[in-house]
Amino acid sequence: MISVENLAVRAGQFALSGISFSIPTGQCGSLMGKTGTGKTTILEALCGLKPVSNGRICLMGNDVTNLKPALRGIGYVPQDGALFPSLSVREHLAFALAIRRWDAAAIELRVQELATLLGLENLLDRGVGQLSGGEAQRTALGRALSNHPEVLCLDEPLSALDEDTRGEMCDVLKTVRERTGVTILYVTHSLEEARTLADQIFVLKDGRIYPDGPMKANPGSPGTRPAQES
Repeated sequence: MISVENLAVRAGQFALSGISFSIPTGQCGSLMGKTGTGKTTILEALCGLKPVSNGRICLMGNDVTNLKPALRGIGYVPQDGALFPSLSVREHLAFALAIRRWDAAAIELRVQELATLLGLENLLDRGVGQLSGGEAQRTALGRALSNHPEVLCLDEPLSALDEDTRGEMCDVLKTVRERTGVTILYVTHSLEEARTLADQIFVLKDGRIYPDGPMKANPGSPGTRPAQES
């Protein structure tokens, strides 16, 4: 389960406060909103990449608010994928495991599992520059999943892909969720993607989170206070 309670976080001169939402274990929640509303800020706070000034973040029943990113059990795919240009697909899938000092045989087994899951079997020895957009995103997803995270955070992973490839990647994400049971927070601008993938849709607007969109939200229900932007 992902549980965010009364979260306050600042990014430069932009601040959000009172952010609260939850996603049950094994489900996918989609966070939507216009550019600049703070979607990525919330995602990065969840991952431990942005410090929080108030509130609590609980993942799978554990309070991780003050834990370092590597200790939170989160797989993270940023918007641009952040692939290393000097590494092959195989090396990306093995990267987090090598850092954690898995033995070579266990790393190779996990790489093969991920390659099969994501359709990367014939691409393992390719460099990043030889990958299509969809192949690059599958590689970034595989790297995020390599250490068996219980939570997966995706920041607009399909925004740069063409329509056909986006459809293929949505199918890949559905398969990943079905086979791993991972709990997902998915940031997107696309209502079609959100409806395809998510069990819940949260809309971030004027510093407030509205479940299932602002038209269905009760102004008097628990939610968030307006963001302060100077």
